[in-house]
This record gives sequence, C-alpha cells and structure tokens, in this order.
Amino acid sequence: MQQAIKEAKKAYELNEVPIGAIVSKEGKVIGAGYNQSINKSDPSGHAEINALRDAGEKIGNYRLVNCDLYVTLEPCIMCLGAIFHARIRNLYFGAHDTKTGACGGHINLLNNKSLNHHCKVHAGLLESEAVQILKEFFRKKRKKTMNK
Repeated sequence: MQQAIKEAKKAYELNEVPIGAIVSKEGKVIGAGYNQSINKSDPSGHAEINALRDAGEKIGNYRLVNCDLYVTLEPCIMCLGAIFHARIRNLYFGAHDTKTGACGGHINLLNNKSLNHHCKVHAGLLESEAVQILKEFFRKKRKKTMNK
C-alpha cells in the first residue's frame, strides 16, 4: 500500500485528485498508476484503470489472474467493473468513499451475485495516510478558491 500512496503523491504534484494504485503478482509490482483524468482529459483516467492498463501491457494479457490491486481510495463503479473484468484476486484499499465507492462506501456491488466475477476485498489499509493526503489536497484547493 505504501507504493500506492507514492503513486497518489505523483497525482498530487500534478494537481490531480491524489489517488494511487499498484498491481502485484507473486509479490512483485507489475503495474502502477495514479489519477490522470484532468491532465489527460480522460474520464477513465482513474488510478485503478491506469494501473490495470500498465499491468496488462506488461504481461501481455487483459486478464490479471492471480494478481492483487492496492489502491488508496475505495474504487468507484467504473473501476470496480474493470477490476472484476480483469479477474483481480484481491482488492486492498485505504480510505472508504461515501460519495462514489462501490464496495460498500456508497453502494455495494460486491454482493451482486449476477456479476460473473468477484474478488476478495480488504478495506482500511493505511487508511489514515490515504485520508490525510486527500484532505490536504482538497484543503489547498478550497484555500486557493477562497483567495481568488
């Protein structure tokens, strides 16, 4: 999860919402990503999607069987769909997201048995660090807005 937080800090430096993700297989990082929606004008430019793309390119397969994903914030519906489609084995996330989280923070797609794949979810890893970077980012954003 520390590596996902490092990815989130990259997003922070680029004035993107600081969310980071990594994909691991057999204990090795095979994919990494951070939010790039704003700078790339890409609504799918979420950290999870970027990490999954990176991992898929490295192994030459869109199915990331026996891989684990670590992300600093609970995935949204789009990202959870991609996680399921990639066949991620374990999803580890830091902070819960009550606005858009799809793992119970806002809605819970994990209980939807009509979906053909699920993964094990482990929530709250390094949650305080993940929350701290997000709070700092939005505090600075609000401060800039107020000072205009």
